[in-house]
Amino acid sequence: MRKLLKLIDQLALQIPNADRMNHDVSDANIGWHIEHSCLVIIKIAETIVKSNPNDYTTKFSFTKIMVFLTGKFPRGSAKAPKSVLPVENITEQHLLESIAKAKQAINEIKECHKNQFFMHPIFGNLNVRNTLNFYCIHTNHHLSIIQDILK
Repeated sequence: MRKLLKLIDQLALQIPNADRMNHDVSDANIGWHIEHSCLVIIKIAETIVKSNPNDYTTKFSFTKIMVFLTGKFPRGSAKAPKSVLPVENITEQHLLESIAKAKQAINEIKECHKNQFFMHPIFGNLNVRNTLNFYCIHTNHHLSIIQDILK
């Protein structure tokens, strides 16, 4: 949990660079990556809070095992669902609000039953523990892109 909150704090530190871009790294600016990372946390948490832990099932996913073991996503390998795509004209104030909402969402899911879950399109059902791990991997992935944009 602390690791994830530190990663979100690292996102917040990049807000002053929100307009920076590097098309060799990403077609999106740093603000987009910050907002997307926050939206993923917020939207997934909303789904987990509403889920019924009795409906949780798990099945083998080689891709999930590889990503969770390595702690990395290959770049450009997946496309984000529309629900977690940022809108245009992301302001500094909006990013600050998104950071706060992401932290609030994390606090909400830590109060959930361990088998409340969301259905990831590639990894299958992820319970609370696996979701927190996914959040760290995903946020770190976008922080890495941000660092490469800044180089």
